[in-house]
Formats: sequence, structure tokens, C-alpha cells
Amino acid sequence: YTGRSIAPSIEAGHGWVFAVKYSPKGDKFMSGGVDEIIRVWSKDGKLLILIKGHEHSVTSLCWSKDSAHIFSASVDNTIRIWQSVDGKQLVVLQGHTHSINSFRLTPNERHLVSASTDCSIRIWDLETNQQVGDPLLHDDELFAVVMFPDGKYIASAGVEAKIYVWSLEAALKQHGGDQVEVRMCNVFQRFYYRFGCRLGCG
Repeated sequence: YTGRSIAPSIEAGHGWVFAVKYSPKGDKFMSGGVDEIIRVWSKDGKLLILIKGHEHSVTSLCWSKDSAHIFSASVDNTIRIWQSVDGKQLVVLQGHTHSINSFRLTPNERHLVSASTDCSIRIWDLETNQQVGDPLLHDDELFAVVMFPDGKYIASAGVEAKIYVWSLEAALKQHGGDQVEVRMCNVFQRFYYRFGCRLGCG
């Protein structure tokens, strides 16, 4: 191993690229970035599909285990599910109030867990395409979320420089009815520019 690139670089066309993900079989990969478009490539860098639908930068990507579906998250506050064969949009998950920066599927692909600039982790039932349980709240913006390999726990982290570990089973049982909690991400209600647009936490 030389540590050198094994092929010429690809001009992806996104501008800034925020996410790249290989398919489970390794026969293709996809990319997303500031131009709002998902591009699917062959493993040798040939463009296969352009997927359009997001209204702002694409921040995170994932394949289903069988590679039949693509999941994407965006600064437009949505998660979208697409057919990988033709890029047809199947589902739009809405609930976050600010940019979604990271998400993961549970190992059984029954749920999706997302992390957002709105300071919350949200859990989605992929059979009903609805949010389940109450949001798991941090005190500041979130940039990362992962699932434990056994699917029992969620780990999340962000601006507050702490990592939180949550029980998925317990989170699914929590439900506060119709109560909506509005949380200030911090006392100063910071605003700043990220990904070329103005975002806030409250």
C-alpha cells in the first residue's frame, strides 16, 4: 500500500461535497453537497444517476442493505427516501426545524435516527414514515449520531462537546402526548453562517 489515490480524482460538480457513501456491494457510490443534488457513480467514477428534490445542501447519505433505496438528509430540514434504480422520490420525512446533519438506520432498518441543528435527536418509524417517541434533546446543535452494532443504543454529539448515549427501546416508549417543547440551544441564541446560509438554534 502506497497511500496514494488509485484513480484520477472525480469532478463531482457539487461545489462543496458533504457526504460520500459506498453501496453495500461496493459496486457504486453516491455523493451529495451544496448543489442540492445526489449523484450516483459507478465504482470507476462514471456518473449513473442525478437525483434532484432537496431544496438545500445535502449533508448525509445512506443506502439500504439491499441497495434498493437511498436515504438523504439536508439543510432543508428533511430526510428523503429514493429508489436507487431511477432516483424516484418515495418519502419525505419532516419534523426537524433546522438542518439535519447526520442520520443512521437501525440494523433491522425499522427505524431511522436523525440529528439536527435544532438540538434534537428524532426517531422515525420506516413502516409508517412517522416520528415515534419524544425528541431526545441536547442543549446545543448536533452534528453526529451513530447506532451501536446491536441496535440497542444511540450515541449523539455536537457543539456542547459531550457525547450522550441513549437507549433506543426507552426512547421509543417515551411520549409526551401533544406537548411541544421549545428549547433555546443556548442563552445567546447564536446565529452564524454555515453552508452558505444563515441558520439559528431556536
